[in-house]
Amino acid sequence: MRDSYLRLIEYCVLGLIYRDPGQDPWSTGVFDAFKRQHGLDWPLQAHSMIGSKRMGNLRAMLEHVITNGVPGDFIETGVWRGGVCIFARAVFRAMVSPIGSSGSRNSFAELPAPTAASHPTDIGDTHYKIDALAISLDEMQENFRRYGLLDDQVRFLRGWFGDTLPTAPISAISVLRLDGDMYVSTMDALQALYHNVSEEGVIIVDDYHPIRGCMAAIHEFRAARCITAPIHEIDRIGVYWLK
Repeated sequence: MRDSYLRLIEYCVLGLIYRDPGQDPWSTGVFDAFKRQHGLDWPLQAHSMIGSKRMGNLRAMLEHVITNGVPGDFIETGVWRGGVCIFARAVFRAMVSPIGSSGSRNSFAELPAPTAASHPTDIGDTHYKIDALAISLDEMQENFRRYGLLDDQVRFLRGWFGDTLPTAPISAISVLRLDGDMYVSTMDALQALYHNVSEEGVIIVDDYHPIRGCMAAIHEFRAARCITAPIHEIDRIGVYWLK
């Protein structure tokens, strides 16, 4: 029953039941099963764009920390419509886990525009111009309610990562999922939160391969902290490692 429930939540979150089309510039306005599996489109109505491969990895990592008693919350930086956090909350609830909760950390606004002071890899990034990527806090909360998963274990943080994460009320983290796209967003989250990740906790990076600023931030941070834990591939887009 647990597996059936989580598969149903996954299929709903990804739009695999009603098969809604992608709204991104490179899709054709029809549902594409391959793109949805690999997280290569921006669904028109579904609550997550990460695809089946990365969602499967998320479930596996959550089950890893729950089974092994790794303490801490699930934190995602960059949540869009909240589908990933919704699924994470469903996993914690389905496994009756006392060790973790689902924390949503996002700006609840458009992505920041690069400035003259931005990292070179972020110059020219146009994500901030895309209205479809800007989701309000009210919409996020309503999406949680639709699944019956908005409870006192779900917390939201409004504001740019660099402004809010350093002083956020976060202690132990079992799974840290980074989806800030840009170099600055990725680095801000790592600098503020990495030290809170528990031993044997998981760091998942959503846009490691397609966005060069994200990859640059990961490599720079790991080198500065002498992190040698192997980076594991998920789907040629996202990666993860264990602390």
